[in-house]
Amino acid sequence: MIRILSSQQIKAVDAYTIQQEPVASIDLMERACRAFVSWFTERFGISENIGIVCGTGNNGGDGLGIARLLKEWGYPIKVWIVRGSSETEDFKVNLQRIEGKIEVVELSSAIDDAIFNKCTVLIDAIFGSGLSRPVQGIFADVIKQINNTQAVRIAVDIPSGLMADSASQGGIVKADFTITFQIPKLAFFFPDNFSFVGEWCIVDIGLSKEFIKQTQTSHFYSTAKAVRKIIHPRGKFDHKGTYGHALLIAGSYGKVGAALLAAEAVLRAGVGLLTVHIPKCGYTILQSSVHEAMASIDEHEHIFTTIPLLEPYTAIGVGPGLGQDKQTVKAFRKVLEDFRKPVVIDADALNILSANRELLSLIPSGSILTPHPKEFERIAGKWSNSFERLEKQKTLARQLRSVIVLKGAFTSIASPDGNVYFNPTGNPGMATGGTGDVLTGILTGLLAQGYSSIDAAIAGVYLHGLSGDLAAREKGMISLIASDVITFLPPAFKKAIA
Repeated sequence: MIRILSSQQIKAVDAYTIQQEPVASIDLMERACRAFVSWFTERFGISENIGIVCGTGNNGGDGLGIARLLKEWGYPIKVWIVRGSSETEDFKVNLQRIEGKIEVVELSSAIDDAIFNKCTVLIDAIFGSGLSRPVQGIFADVIKQINNTQAVRIAVDIPSGLMADSASQGGIVKADFTITFQIPKLAFFFPDNFSFVGEWCIVDIGLSKEFIKQTQTSHFYSTAKAVRKIIHPRGKFDHKGTYGHALLIAGSYGKVGAALLAAEAVLRAGVGLLTVHIPKCGYTILQSSVHEAMASIDEHEHIFTTIPLLEPYTAIGVGPGLGQDKQTVKAFRKVLEDFRKPVVIDADALNILSANRELLSLIPSGSILTPHPKEFERIAGKWSNSFERLEKQKTLARQLRSVIVLKGAFTSIASPDGNVYFNPTGNPGMATGGTGDVLTGILTGLLAQGYSSIDAAIAGVYLHGLSGDLAAREKGMISLIASDVITFLPPAFKKAIA
């Protein structure tokens, strides 16, 4: 897992590295500059007209160091400095290093609207991650003009004006790319900030990994290595009984397809046995489409109204295509009352919870809820920004003693202990009906095999997104459908454990 630290913690990591390595502060800055330039030179040729806008703090010092290194590569460079109230020592050193070598223009008052128009690439190095208040005055004017250009905009560490640990207001650079040093910022993971952060990339600058590992945080970014450690190996003498028996309660008249997608995903997630409880109208469809699944048939022709004996099952998934009929609500309540093992709750089952809030107290500990933002809002209430939404997610996980998987780009997984894990896989091609049903199936399959709820959520969400990425690579995003995600689950598992 990559640890996501606050700006104050990152400052402490810098200080520790400088003291313990030991390395001079200016030399650590040089590492950061070289890491940025290494990324840059792989993507942009020397025909570009490069502008770098610097503040007078350490982020500005990074910008000056980057300017010197790009000049050595042969890039045409021009630097603008936005004067603040003070200069850091490392800024002063890097300013001296480019004196007489690069054109430098100082900005301290009103600026021309076309000041940056000749640049094809504009690098933002005004403010770093330590910013704690909205930008004003000349800084706001400069940021406005940066955003008005047609140039490719690249932020050094974090877009200027964006606060790493709290909601931002005022002017913020709208970067196309953000090259962040060693540790991603929490603000990067929220939809509110996508238009500012753009595509972001982590570059290693040699900060103390041991100190980072020891620094306490409740925010993590999942990695392939972490998921590989979660996935259980299979033993020579294992059999279908080893890998659990899942019950999937899904489908209603007109929505049997959701049950089929979820059922196939349960099986592809590696479960030993699967039983699907489905209304009578879905029996023939299920038996002819998902040959490996057993069928439990509801008494009702069209909806879920009765529950089977629950004792044989190691986990239950409920919700895809279920509907919200009064009889379905009653049967769902009975499931929550009678089954005390973890349950995966999605789709209409979540809508039933939001409309019948007394059912929340019946959810078994260790369950997994998988809302999209609107479903989450109906349960947890409205929020004013994504930081507030994150706190609501943590609170709900703690109250329900369950895992809350809030779906979207960088799907966030909140555990009852207060930790949150952001997922790196997935793509916009997965924004199509049925992919949530596939996720429900994967999570149900993993829970049934004995994975803990948090491990099932971290690995399941990662594999779901990875499968979508593999599918998009072959089929493209526009034509991607939910069944493609199932098709690519086997290579996703294979890649994850390789």
